[in-house]
Amino acid sequence: MTDAARSEPPAHTKVTREEWLQAALDTLIEDGVDRVKILNLATRLQVSRSSFYWYFKDRRELLDTLLDHWRQTNTRAIAEQAALPSQTITEGIIHVFRCWVDERLFDPRLDFAIREWARRSSRVRQILDAADDERVRVIAGLFERHGFEPTEAFVRARVLYFMQIGYYALDLGESLPQRQALARHYLKCFSGQDPRPEELTEFFDWTERAVPGG
Repeated sequence: MTDAARSEPPAHTKVTREEWLQAALDTLIEDGVDRVKILNLATRLQVSRSSFYWYFKDRRELLDTLLDHWRQTNTRAIAEQAALPSQTITEGIIHVFRCWVDERLFDPRLDFAIREWARRSSRVRQILDAADDERVRVIAGLFERHGFEPTEAFVRARVLYFMQIGYYALDLGESLPQRQALARHYLKCFSGQDPRPEELTEFFDWTERAVPGG
């Protein structure tokens, strides 16, 4: 089937491309990549698997789309937050902290699912390594913009980023109030500088809006 033919599914098609993709994402997160199969997804969506081919050439194209979605959400979110203007390094780190608070910016379950997938696929391992390198690089750039020399910026970025990845891997499950109570100390640890009180106040106000009910 040509790309042109696949671009316009018949009117009676029950599900959209986005619904197929969401079903694949949910399955990847809940059950792992081995369960992301066309028949399984069709069963989940309660449709014929034939409609899958209006949107994707084959399973490989779907898997590549999942990887691209992950890059365009989780990795992009870190890059965008690290690039925001900041008057101090602690304010800049707080911008990155938003990714760890708001799962609409950074989905830790999806990140963990990709890491599990990478254990079984050398191709995905290379993609994951490249994403980790990019994330560290953009955070290191934040430190450099605030006067840290490149090697120190790189090391501090690695400590900040990989600490958070380890936090997810261990599934510590701290509540929002617990994280808020430790925020000043983490900022001092990561930057060597105390945050300004107004920076913390603004961040706490932001987290309350981003995560209603904590």
